[in-house]
Amino acid sequence: MRIFTAALATETNTFSPISIDKRAFEASLYARPGEHPATPTLCTAPITVGREVCAREGWELIEGTATWADPAGLINRTTYEELRDEILVQLQSALPVDGVVLGLHGAMVAQGYDDPEGDFLSRVREIVGPDVLVCAELDPHSHLTAKRVAAANFFVVFKEFPHTDFVDRARDLWAIAVRALRGEIKPVMSVFDCRMIDVFPTSKDPMRSFVDRMFALEKSDKAILSISVIHGFMAADVPELGTRVLVVTDDRADIGDALAEKLGRELFAMRGTFMVKQVDEVAAVETALAATTWPVVIADVWDNPGGGTAGDATVLLAELIRRGATDVAVGTIWDPIAVQICFAAGEGAEIPLRFGAKSAPETGSPIDKRVVVRRLVKDAQMRFGESFAPFGDAAWVSFDGIDVILNSTRAQSFDPSLFSALGIDPTSRKILLIKSTNHFYDSFSKIASEIIYCSAGRPYPNTPATTDYRKARRTIWPMVENPWAAE
Repeated sequence: MRIFTAALATETNTFSPISIDKRAFEASLYARPGEHPATPTLCTAPITVGREVCAREGWELIEGTATWADPAGLINRTTYEELRDEILVQLQSALPVDGVVLGLHGAMVAQGYDDPEGDFLSRVREIVGPDVLVCAELDPHSHLTAKRVAAANFFVVFKEFPHTDFVDRARDLWAIAVRALRGEIKPVMSVFDCRMIDVFPTSKDPMRSFVDRMFALEKSDKAILSISVIHGFMAADVPELGTRVLVVTDDRADIGDALAEKLGRELFAMRGTFMVKQVDEVAAVETALAATTWPVVIADVWDNPGGGTAGDATVLLAELIRRGATDVAVGTIWDPIAVQICFAAGEGAEIPLRFGAKSAPETGSPIDKRVVVRRLVKDAQMRFGESFAPFGDAAWVSFDGIDVILNSTRAQSFDPSLFSALGIDPTSRKILLIKSTNHFYDSFSKIASEIIYCSAGRPYPNTPATTDYRKARRTIWPMVENPWAAE
């Protein structure tokens, strides 16, 4: 067997002012054929797992380009088309192939393309023809469009949020692909539109129990190959925005259709109950200062670079400063210019510095302090599960009992190693201020005495009922209370 694999991925917040060009992909991951490292990034596990599978099976794996950009705003049209065509030319050159196994995200939007993944998959299908297996792994914060479903044989989606299972789901993807290529099964997809948009952390109920049931159902019937929930991505103004349930069966669309609808209606019945409680910046700091065991983690959930924002909001930091908080470490605030200034000054320098709050309205005001440059690290990175996430050249600065990590490549706070990468022991601080919605939970919960989820400022469109969508349909919850009423 000859299998082609590649990855093209990012997550697009169409409300973000930060455009993505090729430099953004190069800053996060741009690996030409055969150059992908041994460890995967979030959306490239099909490549690293594919190496293991094809070596075991004695199959030939043909690697194309693998590239990922950290979430931001719209992708420059030329950039998307250039990267897409680069992979398509590689696929054309690899023909004939028996299968195409891809790493995608599913929430990519480019100038002129509401559905780049649908466009990409359709072109892949045109090249390989109707009989070649085409499949992909997706992030659940994506858009399962009809065009994508028509172009692919099947998808497997991460089940966990935080996405601790992206390698395991890549193994599921390949397990189904291997059986299909051997002619043992015929994967078919069933999709149910839940007519809602919500946030579904799997670190707590009710979504924890729901995902556990999905695992159990996959084992209960040999006809059921995979069950996934497409959460949707509320920061994208696209026509097919919304939550969907995807069931892949072995040529049993009747079973898949019924199960997808059953699970989808159960999700809808629990709408609005999934997200953890959030407090504002005043309550968050008040609670943290009252703690008697440490470290307390404050998660700035909506200034999350993983959701396409800048990660430079200062609302929470300003409140900590106002309250005179000390023993605080902040990881991170994105400010490439401030990082450049710190690198020019050098370690040990004491300098006046303005940083933060440059990207968008309602993210606070820049911080003006006289700081000491404690540590400078080029090409810093933190762990994220089995992979590493770069956050660029970084500077640790301190003032008034507060340590701040400034970074040049936007990245959310996946893991406490973002602090240790700069020489800060996160367990030695009373308060850790991080920027992430839920991906931080798996690792930070291991060291935190308490986690406070804070909604501060408005860098992210987190209330779909009032978001100024122009392309997304208005006939889903919470835009309307009951989208099923018309039936």
